[in-house]
Amino acid sequence: MKKVTFVGLGTMGYPMAGHLLNKGFEVTAYNRTFSVAEKWASGYKDRKGHIETNLAEVVSDADVVITCLGDDNDVKGVYGDIFDVLQNVMQKGTILIDHTTTSATVAEYLSSKAEKYDAYFLDAPVSGGQAGAEKGILTVMVGGDEHAYHQAKTVIESYAKTVSHVGKSGDGQRCKMVNQLCVAGVLQGLSEGLALAKKSGFSAELVLDALQHGAGSSWQMVNRAETMMKGEFDFGFAVDWMRKDLGICLDEAEKHGLDLPLAKSVDATYARLQAKGCHRDDTSVLIRQFDDHLLNNKKNKRAGAS
Repeated sequence: MKKVTFVGLGTMGYPMAGHLLNKGFEVTAYNRTFSVAEKWASGYKDRKGHIETNLAEVVSDADVVITCLGDDNDVKGVYGDIFDVLQNVMQKGTILIDHTTTSATVAEYLSSKAEKYDAYFLDAPVSGGQAGAEKGILTVMVGGDEHAYHQAKTVIESYAKTVSHVGKSGDGQRCKMVNQLCVAGVLQGLSEGLALAKKSGFSAELVLDALQHGAGSSWQMVNRAETMMKGEFDFGFAVDWMRKDLGICLDEAEKHGLDLPLAKSVDATYARLQAKGCHRDDTSVLIRQFDDHLLNNKKNKRAGAS
């Protein structure tokens, strides 16, 4: 499989599509904002990256179609157009790979729809953020047909360090939910720990030197402790997107009769931070819940209530 179509050149998709070119795949890209596609093609003109203004043109003869979009509605809209092409001109056996984080319900629906057109749909959400996409070291969890997965794996490995087939259609998204719940919990614990470290007069360097090889260490500690203590929160994965993901997690948990108190608490804290203007800051901004002015606001509200 050499002909790959990449739909969605956002923060993640832009470098991911570039890695495909670097690995020798013939790539044609499509983005709703065409100026972004033009910039991408210009940046990879030595690799002969192609772009199209028409989605039907870009997917009609592809072996693999990869999408990396925003949310459930974006995915349903784009795949509605893709299935129109499948119905008419797209070749049978086409593999559709969606890297968007969506609900499992959407993934299951698109998989069943693809089957009607003799195509394969793989839900393949990613973890690793903007830095992981740029470095080509993403973690990808894939749900769907196992045969299609093995065919697609070499394509996905162009921008991933780890690719795992985790089960049936929708299970890729469910595995991503597990990931996001773990991230939320780690960030809450790290925020509390670093808040105490600051009050104790510890520097980020001291904390990292003492703890990064111990049981309390994590990717978030190693990569975000210093910037969290400095108040720097510009690292790609925004609070708005994390709240979208946590909403998906909480909806899925409710289907199973499962209560997730920590996830609900973290989500509520992110909502308060959004109201403070932090909606485009990255998820490590969670530590700002301990900013004095935020604490004072909460105290004032409690005092007013009493």
